Amino acid sequence: MTISIPSPAELSIAAKEFVAAMEGHKVFAFVAPMGAGKTTFIRSVCEALGVTDTVNSPTFSIVNEYRCAGSLDSVFHFDFYRLKNTAEASNMGLEEYFYSGSPCFVEWPEVAEALLPDDTVYIYIHVEPDGTRIVSTTQST
Repeated sequence: MTISIPSPAELSIAAKEFVAAMEGHKVFAFVAPMGAGKTTFIRSVCEALGVTDTVNSPTFSIVNEYRCAGSLDSVFHFDFYRLKNTAEASNMGLEEYFYSGSPCFVEWPEVAEALLPDDTVYIYIHVEPDGTRIVSTTQST
């Protein structure tokens, strides 16, 4: 899947398209440079999923849990930017989150890549020279 987001005004449309394409997958690893819009896109996806809490970057808390209206109980949002190694990630009990049945959105997944489930969907955000964001996906297996 590839989604083009030419401006912030298009975010909610792109998020709805993304949610429609989630197809039962639960763990999504976001790979993009600093400032590419990972948190902003995740915020829009959470809104499309019915999250009722304020969605903020979990840079300092490492993980945020958001409540949802509708059929989802929770959405988990991770930011592994500050983690130094796989052991730090492992000590968080990630398996409980990843296999909870709730959507999990992971920013900066590289440090915990060995701990991600085999069916993790990788989301790449590329910034074009005109500021358009291109969101593309691949699945690890």
